[in-house]
Amino acid sequence: MAPLLSCQGVAGGYGKLTVVQDIDLVADAGTVVAMLGPNGAGKTTLMLTLAGLLSRHGGEVSVSGEPLPSGKPAAASAAGVVLVPDDRALFTGLTVRENVAAAARKGAAFDDEIREMFPALATRWNNKAGSLSGGEQQQLAMARAIVQKPKVLLIDEMSMGLAPLIVENLLPVVRSVADRTGAVVVLVEQHIHLALEVADQVMVLVHGHPVLRGSAADLAADPGRLESAYLGEVSSTRSR
Repeated sequence: MAPLLSCQGVAGGYGKLTVVQDIDLVADAGTVVAMLGPNGAGKTTLMLTLAGLLSRHGGEVSVSGEPLPSGKPAAASAAGVVLVPDDRALFTGLTVRENVAAAARKGAAFDDEIREMFPALATRWNNKAGSLSGGEQQQLAMARAIVQKPKVLLIDEMSMGLAPLIVENLLPVVRSVADRTGAVVVLVEQHIHLALEVADQVMVLVHGHPVLRGSAADLAADPGRLESAYLGEVSSTRSR
């Protein structure tokens, strides 16, 4: 059986400028992949490329064994690739329920599922999104993605602008989404130790190149390797 998400030699960037390259990634259903690296490493560029919002400069991406065309966001969405962008992209003048309804498939029931998964949103169901706290807005952005029934869920900088305690409460939801839905979740996150707690795989990007990859458990047990990767001191891209 083909992996749910497969990337082979993926490269991407802006115009003629290649920002990220040599991305090889294989993930089965229910896998959380933590995409780590310093600012400017190319993580967001990679997410936009996988979502079809940027054309690939090279390589192949497939979902459930079916190749995705390059630079075609509608095709990526139809294949089940859903992006939660770092700006959340909410309709701040609409209520929580209206935001979720706008993203849900026509006629799909979602109230009970979302209320159960995000209890904080259940209490703000009829409040406008613009009145929510930062943490609640991030939950709403994730809820909008989940009702689209993603096969591959891309979450870019979930913790941006949020206090560490809020992030600590949000990240287990990522694990729950993967476990409950079977989606592959690719998570860009700056809180490294929190990301390692919910991830199965880790890839570290530095200057657009993968410099380290391996299991989250192995790398959590050897933090020195992660530190060396961030400093560009790792020559092997595989966890030992």
